[in-house]
Amino acid sequence: MINIKEDEKLSVLNHSCAHLLAQAVKHLYPHAMFWVGPVIEEGFYYDIDLGDNVITEDDLATIEKEMKKISKDGKRIVRHEISKEEALEQFKNDPYKIDLISRMDEADTVISCYTQGDFTDLCRGPHVETVKELKYFKLLKSSGAYWKGDSKNKMLQRIYGICFFNEEDLNNHLLALEDAKQRDHRKIGKDLDIFMSHDLVGKGMPLWLPNGAIIRKQLENYIYEKEQKMGYKHVYTPCVGTVDLYKTSGHWDHYQENMFPSMKVDEEEFVLRPMNCPHHMLIYGNELHSYRDLPIRIGEFAADFRYEASGAVKGLERVRCMCQNDAHLFVRPDQIGEEFKKVVSLILEVYKDFGLKDYKFRLSLRDPEDKEKYFDDDEMWNSAEAKLREVLNELGVEYFEAVGEAAFYGPKLDVEVKPAVGPEVTLSTCQLDFLLPRRFELSYIDRDGSKKTPVVLHRAIFGTFDRFTAFILEETKGVLPLWLSPVQMNIVPVNNEYHLEYSKELEELLRNEGFRVEMDAREEKLSYRMRESQTRKIPLTLIVGDKERDEKTISYRLFGTTETTTLSREEFVAFVKDLIVNKK
Repeated sequence: MINIKEDEKLSVLNHSCAHLLAQAVKHLYPHAMFWVGPVIEEGFYYDIDLGDNVITEDDLATIEKEMKKISKDGKRIVRHEISKEEALEQFKNDPYKIDLISRMDEADTVISCYTQGDFTDLCRGPHVETVKELKYFKLLKSSGAYWKGDSKNKMLQRIYGICFFNEEDLNNHLLALEDAKQRDHRKIGKDLDIFMSHDLVGKGMPLWLPNGAIIRKQLENYIYEKEQKMGYKHVYTPCVGTVDLYKTSGHWDHYQENMFPSMKVDEEEFVLRPMNCPHHMLIYGNELHSYRDLPIRIGEFAADFRYEASGAVKGLERVRCMCQNDAHLFVRPDQIGEEFKKVVSLILEVYKDFGLKDYKFRLSLRDPEDKEKYFDDDEMWNSAEAKLREVLNELGVEYFEAVGEAAFYGPKLDVEVKPAVGPEVTLSTCQLDFLLPRRFELSYIDRDGSKKTPVVLHRAIFGTFDRFTAFILEETKGVLPLWLSPVQMNIVPVNNEYHLEYSKELEELLRNEGFRVEMDAREEKLSYRMRESQTRKIPLTLIVGDKERDEKTISYRLFGTTETTTLSREEFVAFVKDLIVNKK
């Protein structure tokens, strides 16, 4: 979808349409008062105080009708400038405009307003020439919004809309919005019983239902197998740590605002862990290491907790409790390049398996002028950043640099992926760290018998299982590949009286082969049960009738097709295993 804010002409058009919306609302609700009506990526909105009135879907249609009436009238949109004193007088009965005007710098000698017919609004502009240019628009939804975004203030009504220069672009955008709605992982998650939330558990704390647990377990098995082959050692560590642990790591000073409040138990003060590196540092330090032992790769599927504002949490995509596909690689300085290369190669391999193609690498660097956010060691930073650049250039990977986006302890590589819905998201990360090993006084015995400090690579291939699951659900619209689908096949007997016995025989056979199988033997019409199988997006639907029973065969339909294929039982098992093993 088009980012309205990034298109200058569309931005002006949409801002003008926000004023058209306000004028129409003023006609229909003369007591209405207006806060702000900015352009956003998705179009525009206006925050409105309507007193006791509540806008419904039917009301949006009425407002649209009035907007079209005003547009046909064709009034010019005229800019005029007034002093701050004049502005305060003109809008003296509107507390929202008075608030805006009062906060303007006294040095601003003039304030601009725009008038269209009987409506004048405070605005910097620019706008289109006449309201007649505002023909192709749509009001999308309304919601509540606190004045100034502060929950202590009054709740206003926010009306969202979109405007284009022609009907084709508007219709295409509306189709894209509908597609985005169908791809929303929150909708898919509810429809397919993947996850839920509950106020008694808390915002941003999703509950994975049995279907979701299967998806997550398959993802864990997939990446665990790859990491095992690469020599990773997996561990389990507690979900809490003492405040002293995070003071030692430096997170207490640099990351505390993203952490949950501490809690005192007996004589100790604990905090829910926001990341796993401090625990893994202690595991490395639990025994002596020789230079021959390195690299040591410690991995964990770890539950972490980070404070997110309640308005920011979203399904599985942005949560307060998450499970990271985390690992920390303890290496000698001469091993940095090779290990970093292996991490990048693993990322590329995983993305290929999942068919991800629209992504880019971001090399996040420190801001050398910011001595508070970043550990003050120029030699360390220069060396680390140069090493990552060297490896990326050697691999021929295209990347861009982002100054000021590094972690406080070292530069990092982020992979930004363009999802089917919404803006880019960061999935994979790899961070180079010279600092934490020093803080935890980690060491290894080098060839000459001296103690040396290892370097650590923090890396997460999936990022979190939560966000990756949300991403995959939206990419596939919930139509998951066979290996990942919670239910891989659904057996539908045509008639229970004649076909149920063979259906049960098939169910047992296929379960023993390790497939995830269900049977729908409800006393419903065959056509209804077949549609249900499609609605649930089950990859394979097996139909059992007289022929299948008598010939001991299996007839199946792939999701989204009406073609039926019949195979022997041995052929079907081999066919399914090939799909699963090769991640087809």
